[in-house]
Amino acid sequence: MVDERANPETIHTLLERNRGSQPALCMRNFYDYTIWHQGIVLALDAYVLTLQLPKEEMYGLSSQVKRSAVSVPANIAEGYGREPGGDFKRFLEISLGSAFELETHLIIAERLGFIKSEDIQKYLIALRSEQRQINSLISRLRDG
Repeated sequence: MVDERANPETIHTLLERNRGSQPALCMRNFYDYTIWHQGIVLALDAYVLTLQLPKEEMYGLSSQVKRSAVSVPANIAEGYGREPGGDFKRFLEISLGSAFELETHLIIAERLGFIKSEDIQKYLIALRSEQRQINSLISRLRDG
């Protein structure tokens, strides 16, 4: 688990070690979804971004960023683990909502001058790609 008091270099080492790693065995393969893997990377990167927030924001904006970032891949996994049918689509919609919420929190952090604009813009490119891919999967499930 990433500790916000941790050294940023240690966190970056953790991120690099965990990028692309998958458990060897699993009964249900939400691991097969690229959007889940990308969501994990986005969540880890969001933790790194929150290191730029002032300590006064630990229980405010920092907490909201982390919560919404973790919610994206968590809802993909939870929805996949539910009974087949509409539940997966519904959880993908929740995941997409969390991604939009995360984007909003980061824009607020940027406008308050808490996080460097370059860092936010780079992150938002990846986040918006994730949003498009989740939306595309929702459309495919809806259409058939």
